[in-house]
Amino acid sequence: MTVFLIILSILLWVASVWCLYGRQTLAPALSYLALLSLSFMSENGYPVMPLNGTILTGWLCMTLVVIFTTVLQPEPVRRQTRGMSFIIGGGVTGLALGLLGFSVASSISLRYACMILATAAGIVLGFLLYTNTPAGRPVRPGSGNFFRYLLAKGFPTAITLMMAGVALVLLIALKNVNGL
Repeated sequence: MTVFLIILSILLWVASVWCLYGRQTLAPALSYLALLSLSFMSENGYPVMPLNGTILTGWLCMTLVVIFTTVLQPEPVRRQTRGMSFIIGGGVTGLALGLLGFSVASSISLRYACMILATAAGIVLGFLLYTNTPAGRPVRPGSGNFFRYLLAKGFPTAITLMMAGVALVLLIALKNVNGL
């Protein structure tokens, strides 16, 4: 059952990243379902991943806020996919760099902070990179649309990727404790 739940969560995270391009309302929900499926894993009656109710409740609240704010956006903004490859690429790069926080900090809280800050910084830098392209000129800084578009597309991307980062931070912490 554990292998099934791991494969299911990986497939849900792949689907959530895929949904970031077109159906941004579904992406955080799929990412939360992936995190939730990891919480059901157990071996000999003990949980494999220490995903407790506090973590799951906090991420559920953030997921609901993101879905609600995405639904409230105007339809043309929701359909727009301008610069999403840059935003997602920056977020994934920031997530990967943030996971290197295990080499800097021994505290799990600092590891979370490194992952979250690096993911957010990656999304912002990816969007800034996009605004320097010819297609990104309508949303470049100073255009009046920069922060609106960054928040409309970056917030769901950040929450979606950070939920995967939570599982990866816990996995790295478990690996370091168990010495695997």
